[in-house]
Formats: sequence, structure tokens, C-alpha cells
Amino acid sequence: MYVYYGLALIIIAIDQLTKWIVVETMDIGGQIKIIDNFFYLTSHRNSGAAWGILQDQMIFFYIVTLIVVIGIVYYMQAYAKEDKTLAIGLSFVLGGAIGNFIDRLFHQEVVDFLHFIIFNYNFPIFNIADSALTIGVILIIIATIIDEKKKGKSKQ
Repeated sequence: MYVYYGLALIIIAIDQLTKWIVVETMDIGGQIKIIDNFFYLTSHRNSGAAWGILQDQMIFFYIVTLIVVIGIVYYMQAYAKEDKTLAIGLSFVLGGAIGNFIDRLFHQEVVDFLHFIIFNYNFPIFNIADSALTIGVILIIIATIIDEKKKGKSKQ
């Protein structure tokens, strides 16, 4: 199980390092073109959640994050020992949740910098923690679907 907590720590470290680099090297609103009209590094701050919802609701985010972290640790200990996909998914969610929690706790905002324009849609700017959360949720859904299919086959 420790390897999965280690994976979460690696995600946290990469998230915090990339955010630190952005804060130290770019002004807020500054932009570096990586692929024209597709991918930019854009220094942005968000005091809310995805797409800027729930702006300045730090107490809410602290409480929700603590509940999520406790729930993830419980699920990792109780259910993920036998399921690598679930364990990896939970590790990604844990790392992402803690990565953004650190920003909110120390800065009352989250550093975002990954900026994509997809089919002329200016996708909301995000960070490594957000990416880890998304990947983790997808892996948890996949693990759940596989588990349900196994349960369905065993009933036949």
C-alpha cells in the first residue's frame, strides 16, 4: 500500500514544483506560447474551484478536502489492496486534492498555468493537481465498471 501513498507524494511534489516555477518566473497573466493557438503556459490564480466556481469559499474547500482525504485513505486501506487500478486512481485523487489544498491553505488561491484552446474553445486554465484529480476519477470509474462486470459474471 505504501507505494500508492508514495505515488500521491510524487504527484504533490510535481504539482508544487511546477506551481513554484510559475510563481517565481512569470507575472500573473503572463503567457508563454508552446503550440500556437493550442497550448500556452499562462500564469493564473483561482480562489475558487473548476471554472472559477465558489470563489473565495476557503473554509468550504478546507472542510471538503479534509473529508475527501479521509475518505480516500479509508478506501485505499479497505478496498484498494486487491485492485491496482482503484489504488492508482485513489492515489491520483489524493495527490491532486492535497496539491490544491496546499495552495489554498498557504495562499488562499490556487496557481493554474496549463492553458489549452481546443477547437476555438478557450478551456479554463488548470494545473498538475487538477490533471491528477481528473485522471484519478477516470481510473476509479474504470475500476468500478470492471468490478461490477466481474460481480455480474460471478452471479451467472
